[in-house]
Amino acid sequence: MQTNLNAKRIAVVGLGLSGLATVRFLLAQGVKPVLMDSRSKPAGLEQIAADKVDGIYLGEFDANRLAQMDMIIISPGLATTHPAIRFAKGQGVEVLGDIELFARFNQKPVIAITGSNGKSTVTTLVTEMLRQSGIKAVAAGNIGLPVLDALRQQDTEIFVLELSSFQLDSTSSLQSRASCLLNVSADHLDRYTDMAAYTASKQRVYQHTELAVYNQADPLTYPADNPDNAVPLAISLDNTDYGITEVAGQLWLNVAGEPLLPVNQLAITGSHNQFNALAAAALALSAGASRKAIASTLRQFTGLAHRCQLVLAHNGVRWVNDSKATNIGATLAAIAGLRSEVTGKLILIAGGDAKGADLSELRPVLARDVSHVITLGQDGPAIAALHSHATQVKDLTAAVKQAAKLAKNGDMVLLSPACASLDMFKSYAERGELFARAVRELKL
Repeated sequence: MQTNLNAKRIAVVGLGLSGLATVRFLLAQGVKPVLMDSRSKPAGLEQIAADKVDGIYLGEFDANRLAQMDMIIISPGLATTHPAIRFAKGQGVEVLGDIELFARFNQKPVIAITGSNGKSTVTTLVTEMLRQSGIKAVAAGNIGLPVLDALRQQDTEIFVLELSSFQLDSTSSLQSRASCLLNVSADHLDRYTDMAAYTASKQRVYQHTELAVYNQADPLTYPADNPDNAVPLAISLDNTDYGITEVAGQLWLNVAGEPLLPVNQLAITGSHNQFNALAAAALALSAGASRKAIASTLRQFTGLAHRCQLVLAHNGVRWVNDSKATNIGATLAAIAGLRSEVTGKLILIAGGDAKGADLSELRPVLARDVSHVITLGQDGPAIAALHSHATQVKDLTAAVKQAAKLAKNGDMVLLSPACASLDMFKSYAERGELFARAVRELKL
């Protein structure tokens, strides 16, 4: 593969985290790539010495220049349907992403995880379960560490990859010991033509896998094609081999047909996290984790930041930060997972950029489970229109203050936006941090 790369004219298009990692990887292989980015000053570009590459081109993409390449390694943030990329493909240029390049070089086992929601939690759980079993596992991909940086860590025994639909779009030869599609709900419909196209992207995680782990309650996760004869494995919250079972009047996680630990010993809460725990256990077991390590991890793991994270409990009111809920499915999962734990009212703060999703899917759940909705952002008015008790506010601080007026003992205030954050914030993390700060600054 290295010889093949050295003989090619290669362009790295998009210089974000994964793009810069791709450049570093190519330079280490002795390749001098052409670099392109639509931004005039991409962060981190100063780390790359200009004399080490074959040119840096910023601003509008030059389709003719791209068409002169043999290979384009494209950022997941850039659609392969971009006119300049499409033109280059028409001229016979190979277009792939960093995951595909990783796949062509990697010789270690892989666990691959995708889904509209929960993939970071499951990726982290699997990695920790393997580490507690004495296996040198590294989490990479959409979770933060670029795969080509991870590939350079020589002592890794297994890679646990979180993969977005965007990454899967440009991947065709990734082989995995096990792969999982956790769920599929409306997301990124500003990039995909419809739900069928989005679902097809997610289904690509099952390519070349030995074990296909899917969600029994979500037909869109069922492996549609199985050319490699992967073993299918269903995860369910019913009494199945991987589900919830009753032992002496107590609910337990059932893993591989045997009770593993009581549900009330999980450090993460909500039925959606019970499902995540079961999926992680199945994936980790397939890679050699011990049942003892799996149980220990589930007792210790308290969850990731901005994912149903308790910010404050005061005067009987719990304030929960679920800013990572950037689509409808994530918010529905949070409400379903938390509602049974709330003795009083559930007050929801939502809104932002819905990315073209049909927000009406929220209506029945808001009516049944949410007492009051406080909305903000670009698509806040559309969410407010779905509930008879809704208040629209200008910003997150105002939303927190309004929630404080409404909340009483036994209530929960849940920030779970059902929308992306970029209409008002730099990221979902900034949104969650501002929410937490506003809550702590309340004169309760």
